[in-house]
Amino acid sequence: MKVFVYIVVFIFSVIIHEVSHGYIAHLRGDDTAKNLGRITLNPLVHLELFGSIVLPSMLLLMKAPILFGWAKPVPVNYANLKNPKLDTVTVSFAGPASNILLAIFSGIGIRFISHFSDGFCGSILTLLYVMLNVNLILAVINLIPIPPLDGSKIVAYFLPKNISRNYLNLNPFVCLIILFIVLSSGLVWSFLYPMINFFVTNLSGIIF
Repeated sequence: MKVFVYIVVFIFSVIIHEVSHGYIAHLRGDDTAKNLGRITLNPLVHLELFGSIVLPSMLLLMKAPILFGWAKPVPVNYANLKNPKLDTVTVSFAGPASNILLAIFSGIGIRFISHFSDGFCGSILTLLYVMLNVNLILAVINLIPIPPLDGSKIVAYFLPKNISRNYLNLNPFVCLIILFIVLSSGLVWSFLYPMINFFVTNLSGIIF
């Protein structure tokens, strides 16, 4: 049951993440996602079998130290944006920002509902706690500056044009290996876990 809750929360969170990219792109002048029907909460439009369901389920069942996966990326034509260079950062940050907002709302919900103690409220608290953790982890991972993660597009904004282009066009297979090494590194998580726990504690009032 716990795995099921994590998977449902994960799918919902990555869909919100992708829809946020598409919606902000629409606001900034690019209707590619809108015209393709991707600015929707319909999971069938966004889910990718391996990245959205199989991989996260395997990681949870193996009790891996991380929860990782993805939905189908929302298409964005950055050339259509009103200010392509700056708006690329805005559109890219929209995904992690949506996860941060979901985490904040979850933490507020935990603080409010924790005053009640019946079984039903306990189930809601569990759901909100999972939502809080999953979204903080998604925000942190997506801000890692490894292409094609959102953090890479934010970092590229500050690089010279030729370096930025080469950086964003790095071999995706190589980037996937680098990302796997980074996420498997105990050193990295020795820094990230305390940071995530700090925000969990301060948003929800739960002390570790």
